[in-house]
Amino acid sequence: MMPDTSEDIRLPVACPSCGSHLYRVNQVRNPTDEVHCASCKRYLCDYHEAVDMLEKGPGDEAEALIEKVVNRRHH
Repeated sequence: MMPDTSEDIRLPVACPSCGSHLYRVNQVRNPTDEVHCASCKRYLCDYHEAVDMLEKGPGDEAEALIEKVVNRRHH
């Protein structure tokens, strides 16, 4: 069995299907890697688009703090 080579990141955008902000991405993080919801596995975007979302930042200060803590744990 292949080891899991993905990790979770938190994005400011909620999953359209389940509302989760946690997404799974390949550890290699190629720009064309697909980003999927960690809960329901729905495709959200490619990794380069997720990076753009992270650079734009969250809508408010509370979301910014949550993302900072969650994403720091996974890096």
